[in-house]
Amino acid sequence: MLPVPTGARVWLATGPTDMRKGFPGLSLLVQETLKKDPHRGHLFVFRGKRGDLIKIIWHDGQGACLFSKRLERGRFIWPTPVGGVVTVSPAQLGYLLEGIDWRAPQKTWRPELAG
Repeated sequence: MLPVPTGARVWLATGPTDMRKGFPGLSLLVQETLKKDPHRGHLFVFRGKRGDLIKIIWHDGQGACLFSKRLERGRFIWPTPVGGVVTVSPAQLGYLLEGIDWRAPQKTWRPELAG
């Protein structure tokens, strides 16, 4: 799991992104398309056209971070393109990174965790 700093927001860029881009290219997308500042400590998440690869950029105050994850099977659940950007909670980002439908996660009862 990626630790999300307190107070940081998580932004999903709707629509497909060219996954050949690194931090400079994705930062430019954040500024021009999402109208946000990529150096403010927020996380910006992008998904490729096939849906099996995401990249996350984050500036931690000392430098630029670029994280990527590719699913071996399936696709990341992504919002429909409305307005270009969607904000999610850090918990929803955790579900997304695990390949779980972050829009409606299912609580499962596990007997070994029951009191």
